[in-house]
Order: sequence, then structure tokens, then C-alpha cells
Amino acid sequence: MHVRPKKALGQHFLHDSAIAARIVEALLSHWPLPATETGVTDGATEPGGLRSVVEVGPGTGVLTTLLLQEPGLDYYAVELDTESVAYLHTLYPGLGNRLVSGDFLKLPAGTFPEQFALIGNFPYNISSQIFFKVLELKDRVPLVVGMLQKEVAERFCSPPGSRAYGILSVLLQTWYRAEYLFSVAPGAFTPPPKVQSGVIRLVRNDRTALDCPEDLYLKVIKTAFNQRRKMLSNSLKPLFTDHFQGGSGTIPIDGLHRRPEQLSVEDFIVLTQQIAAL
Repeated sequence: MHVRPKKALGQHFLHDSAIAARIVEALLSHWPLPATETGVTDGATEPGGLRSVVEVGPGTGVLTTLLLQEPGLDYYAVELDTESVAYLHTLYPGLGNRLVSGDFLKLPAGTFPEQFALIGNFPYNISSQIFFKVLELKDRVPLVVGMLQKEVAERFCSPPGSRAYGILSVLLQTWYRAEYLFSVAPGAFTPPPKVQSGVIRLVRNDRTALDCPEDLYLKVIKTAFNQRRKMLSNSLKPLFTDHFQGGSGTIPIDGLHRRPEQLSVEDFIVLTQQIAAL
């Protein structure tokens, strides 16, 4: 049985076994997280010591094969392509209902174990949506290892001050330690993409809550970066409307002369606290 890569699904099947092994090792070396890693200790493994892992978009199973060979893993997968699902069931009939045919972005939260690591050669056309989903599940997903378009992977891991630093850079680094691991050339895939690829690892940090309203925090970050070339005093004006209507002509917040890419996670938290206090 043959699986045809489908352009509409953004499929580029990884065929380089050495790259696949590096990706799997990047996950296995950190899962479960050591006891020193706060945020994931209790519930990190299933009864009997199994470590739950969910693969998004297994495709032709190059990562799947390696993951299933690891005796300590409780393996699950989500695949939207019905042709791939049929192929994987033929290749690994023991998968049963652990291979879910569906859209990872739309599946209910109860589909998977309480705690699980996420891995995949993520479809590049929905990679940002996948990581917004990760943020929704941040208390259940302590570890992510995935392949993305290189520019996107670098953006997620970029520090403040970088041109690549953006909305998801801040949001992911609020809750995770982001690490760019290595680059992958187009020739490792079938068909070869027109871009370079990059593999990243996210490890949940010890932050359990924000010292500011989380919904406002998200709004501040998105509003700031929607006009990233402007200083914050201009880009954040929509958030100060009520303050101005109250009769004040100035905004009692320091640092609004900066642009959003100059602010760290902690800076955005402080900024949100100040806006919330207006």
C-alpha cells in the first residue's frame, strides 16, 4: 500500500532515518522530565511506568516505527489523512484506537492521557495553530519535540531583540523553555519542500500562573505585535481608550517608547499589570 503526499494537507513525508532517530532521541532524552523539573512530576507516567506520547501527523510512520520500538512508551497518534490511517493500521495492526483519525486541532481535550509529550513532523501550513493548541493544553503537555519550517522554528525560540521575535515567541516562552535543536535539508523529505526545516524542543517551565490577568496578557501581546513597527505608546492606544475618556491626557506607564520585540516575558507581565491597574 502506498500513501500519496497531499499538497492540500501540507504533507512532506520524512524519509531520512537518521533525522528521524535524532528527533525521537530529542524526546526520549527528556521524557519523563527529571524530578528537578517542576511542572511535571506527578502524573508524568501511566501506571506501570509508561510514558504517554502523542504523535501528530505520523504520515508514513517513520517516527512511529521508532517510537513503537521503545518499550516504555504509551503511544498515541492523530492523523487527518485517511489514506495514512489505513496504511498505518496495515503496518501496525496493534495500534487499534490509539491511532485517532481526525484533526488534532479539533479533538476534545479528553481524547488523550492526562499528561503526554507531543511529537511530530508538523504540517507547515498549520504549525502555528498546533502551538496555540499546545498553549491551551500547557498544563497537560510538558514536553514538545517537533519539526517546522525553519523560519517558524527559529521564531518560536528567538529571544527579545530579535527581528523574528513575535507573538508565539512570547507566549511559548511564557510557559516553556524553547530550544532550537538542528536544521533539516529539503532532501530528507518526499516530496522535498521548498524551504529548510528546523527541529525544536519545548520543556515546560515552573510557572504555574501569571501575576496579571491572562486574557489581558494575551490581548496586550497580540495588540502590540499587530503593529510591531510602532512604539507601544501608539500600538497599544486601543487598550487605553477608557483611560483617555476618563479625562486624563497621559498614560501613567513607563517604557511605552519601546517596540514590542524589545520586551521580555517579564516585561510584558509588568506592562499588563500596569494596564490592568488603570
